[in-house]
Amino acid sequence: MDERLYQPRVIQNQDKPMPRADLRAWGDLLASRAERFMQTHPGLMRRLDAIPSWFRSFNPTVFLAIATVAGIAAVVNTVYVPSYQVSLDGVPIGVVHSPADFEAAVARVEARASDILGYSYKMDGEVTYSFALSQRGAVPSASTLEPYLFDRVGEVMKSYVLSVDGQIIGAATDKATITDLLHSFQAAYETEDTVSASFVDDVTITWEYISSDVEQDVDAMRAVLSTNTNGQTTYEVQKGDTFMALAFANDMTMSELEDLNPGIDIDMLMIGQVLNIKEEIPMLSVRTVDSVTYTEPIAPSVREVEDSSMYKGERRVIDAGAEGSQSVCANITYINGKEKERTITSTTVLTQPTEKVVAVGTKERPTWLPKGYFIWPVHGHITSNYGYRSIFNSYSFHRGIDIAVPYGTSISAADGGTVTFAGWQGTYGKLVIINHGDGRESYYAHNSSLLVSVGDKVYQGQTIARAGSTGRSTGSHCHFEVHFNGSVVSPYNYF
Repeated sequence: MDERLYQPRVIQNQDKPMPRADLRAWGDLLASRAERFMQTHPGLMRRLDAIPSWFRSFNPTVFLAIATVAGIAAVVNTVYVPSYQVSLDGVPIGVVHSPADFEAAVARVEARASDILGYSYKMDGEVTYSFALSQRGAVPSASTLEPYLFDRVGEVMKSYVLSVDGQIIGAATDKATITDLLHSFQAAYETEDTVSASFVDDVTITWEYISSDVEQDVDAMRAVLSTNTNGQTTYEVQKGDTFMALAFANDMTMSELEDLNPGIDIDMLMIGQVLNIKEEIPMLSVRTVDSVTYTEPIAPSVREVEDSSMYKGERRVIDAGAEGSQSVCANITYINGKEKERTITSTTVLTQPTEKVVAVGTKERPTWLPKGYFIWPVHGHITSNYGYRSIFNSYSFHRGIDIAVPYGTSISAADGGTVTFAGWQGTYGKLVIINHGDGRESYYAHNSSLLVSVGDKVYQGQTIARAGSTGRSTGSHCHFEVHFNGSVVSPYNYF
């Protein structure tokens, strides 16, 4: 609003003497109050008649007038106080103690409206004041006129305002509109087992003045509450996980996942390693608690029996036993439908488990027996991962991982086993294959020299070759490949 929105106000200065017009009004009021007082107090007149005659020889009219006016003035001064009737554009809007009180109320409304609208706001209209007498204690505070003044601000309305963590979402003239919206938002996460639902964030509904252009469409407010923001959670690496697969599973790029995990070697994830993962969180989060009852198995106890015919570390089940079962009552806390906490309140055994008997080996094992897991055959920079890649001007599937190392670096057996191939094999160049006896086979390709022969028993960590660049290769490295039951698999599943 560039134009001036108000006219100069007629404001009385309380520090100046009362104007003659107000004095005249004050006298008229006193006279009318005196006449009414005499009519309603006949006893006073009778007491005046009892005054001795010698005293009444004075001019009785003058005496009566003086006595009456003095008495009425004292009563009026005790019962009534001066006040001012405020009119805005000629329309009376209320009574105040003084013009200054009303001006202060106007200033407060202007300041609040300016804060709401974002620019300096000034009230329009002509303010006038009329002197009046009001019963003492009956003149209200000028602040009671502020709602009327706010109603004159066209760009401001009084509504129920919805805020989340101090951020205004929208407003409605009916409080039920907002409460229904919030209830429906909670209901989306509730089930038949839900015993409580609440908001994680600070949600408030206030009855206040706000800019009239605030969002009032319920669907638009719901969309804002549902808008996702990027949060962060953690994930513990499991067997078979790869950095790339974790990124894709969490709708992230490799770069985004790397940025959240500085210092992590993306080519050498370890089981149990904790990674930071992006998590999408709605603006308004809902916490629900479900009271559930479910059945879960009870693992049987295990009794071990020594067996001297088996190697140490080997185990054989003699009697599998049987699992039991139990009924579990629990309170499960969810945030936006994802479980965050589970508290067991009670358990009832339904069937008892039976004992499991396992034979454990006691015979010393040969060094070449497989341990069932792989170690890295060599340590270096991974230049190509398992999976599809573009190489030699073509897009093809890479069957293993390439680990760059200097020429002649020792290559170790990833696990114990029997050498089933040692020699030249096409694009692999000089190749060693080890059968680990449990469906696993490991390949070590592009070697410069081989240190084992077919039929040799090798132990985990034994040097079996020297790194090179034989076969189809662009530099010195170890190509490590894993087969399981005859099929090529990701080596990362076995470390």
